[in-house]
Amino acid sequence: MHNPLARPLLLWLFLAALSGVYAQSSDLFRVEYLRIPENNTGINTSRYRILLNLPIQLNKRDYLVVGGEYNEFDIEFRKDFPFDESVIEQLHIVDFNLGYITRWNENWRFVGILTPRMASNLTGAISMDDFFFNATATLWKENSKADKPYRIVLGLSYNSTTGLPVPLPLVSYYRRFHPKWSYTLGIPRTNFKYHASDKHSVQLALLLDGYFINVQDDIGLPDGQVGSRISLSALVATLGYQFNVTTNISFYALFGRSLILDSTLRDDGRKDVFLLNNEANLFLRAGFKVSIF
Repeated sequence: MHNPLARPLLLWLFLAALSGVYAQSSDLFRVEYLRIPENNTGINTSRYRILLNLPIQLNKRDYLVVGGEYNEFDIEFRKDFPFDESVIEQLHIVDFNLGYITRWNENWRFVGILTPRMASNLTGAISMDDFFFNATATLWKENSKADKPYRIVLGLSYNSTTGLPVPLPLVSYYRRFHPKWSYTLGIPRTNFKYHASDKHSVQLALLLDGYFINVQDDIGLPDGQVGSRISLSALVATLGYQFNVTTNISFYALFGRSLILDSTLRDDGRKDVFLLNNEANLFLRAGFKVSIF
């Protein structure tokens, strides 16, 4: 994609998504597989993801949420690159989630989440460069019994991987405006969903995906620059199907294509030093989840 505005826009949206993703997540448990098949760049990517969050009731008003998430990326390089690809063939992200939920007033709940993160290729001993920090504070209002049920999330989120010294705003709005139709506006996901029945639904979604990971063994490049981080940022349009076992338990599958994609090696100052992939690509995702809603 050669639109000069595309990459700055994607970067801003992706950084906001990284900051706000946990505030919008309602999953108690999730297992998921993502496949980004090979395109002309010769790069093939698989991601395995597992997430578990446990809510602990402290009293009638307050909950503590403890959990974690693990992502493994397996990258296959089927073309030669001017560096040792084996260093970044397997990438890991480990998150620890500590959250607090309380009733702010009659209409609003406060949700605060701290998420230390380890993101690394783990070719050697873990160092401080492998660690990042996320924090989110939001207000959450919901009325599931209204004629047109809705949910609003407003807040601020800070993520050390963005390189920005200030929290970023977070806004998400959901409405079931018809018994068979609903929509969600927000970051990292916006969707329009058709509820065929209590068991089956189909959706069109626009979502952000990607990672920002430390490379322990710096990658020397032919021009003398050094890659010490690897990032993937993607804006993806998808068609999805969900089968609901119960109201809160479901299987799902998404078939999508990136509208914008940027996979890059970066230096210690987060400056781009080598472009790995910026061609449109397929995104195939399937999984199982248990959610609050």
